[in-house]
Amino acid sequence: MLIKSAGRLLIGLLTIIIVYTFWDNNRVTVREEAIRIKNLPNQLEGFRILQISDLHEKQFGKNQKKLIEEINAIDYDAIVFTGDMLDSRDSTTYEAFYALLEGISNKENAWFVPGNADPDSYQLDGVIEKSDFIDGMEERGVKLLESVETVSIEGSQVYFVNFELSILKDPDSPVRVNGVVQPNYVRNEHYVKYRSVLWKDLNVLDEIGDNDVVIALNHYPIPDIRIDHIKNNPNFLWRRFDLIVAGHYHGGQIRLPFIGALFIPEPWYQPNSFLPPQDRVKGLWEYKETKQYVSTGLGSSDAISFLKFRLFNPPELNILQLKREE
Repeated sequence: MLIKSAGRLLIGLLTIIIVYTFWDNNRVTVREEAIRIKNLPNQLEGFRILQISDLHEKQFGKNQKKLIEEINAIDYDAIVFTGDMLDSRDSTTYEAFYALLEGISNKENAWFVPGNADPDSYQLDGVIEKSDFIDGMEERGVKLLESVETVSIEGSQVYFVNFELSILKDPDSPVRVNGVVQPNYVRNEHYVKYRSVLWKDLNVLDEIGDNDVVIALNHYPIPDIRIDHIKNNPNFLWRRFDLIVAGHYHGGQIRLPFIGALFIPEPWYQPNSFLPPQDRVKGLWEYKETKQYVSTGLGSSDAISFLKFRLFNPPELNILQLKREE
């Protein structure tokens, strides 16, 4: 009798968890974070960035109706997409992402950096051109952040920069980076020449003033050990980043109460990424005077096929508001 009662209790508990998880995976939460920046000029006080990350082809209602309504209800000055909008580099299932873009009303300042599950950004056929995926995205109002873009407000600038390009000291000598998926054409002469032109655009960062802010976008978070590696490696150049914005970790897709993330995809952690440092999994942190914000994202990775869901980890949109550090 006791065994039967325990069995019924277990089945009931599992049913509750399954129902809750289904509901939790299909709702959208909005998380706001104040980013405190030293000497932030008055013109940029309250500047708001909406971050969307790791959609992984997830649908929130028909034609993304639920997600679009949430986004269009938010007031923001720039919107950034930090990669993994699709589910694999070979995917051609663009509908979930494109429907989202078509429904978003404010795309005045809108940029995208690719993730490891997105198609290549370029295609080569004698010359280098943007891929069909990127062309379709840009036709819908969101630009690929190739190098640096600027938002000017009353004499102050917010620079949005492509992190991986910005840290190269020599664009003609690409460096393989642990954990960063690079396209097959990374050493192609046409691509290297094209990237060199983009790299020169970053010279504008050499002239930034006290009234300017530099925000780097990247799909991959930059763990402390990689920051040290970049600063100590002669092939790289560490710039004055006021903020790095990233995704990729999903906050640890599977989270447990009182424990947190069980795993994140971070090869810089040795010997593995199980039970990672919980203050480096999601949200805002600072290391050696560089602030970094990592979104838990919206969708689910299928790196482990039977775990393509989020557990105790609701999808989220992120609003990052610049504030003066007191």
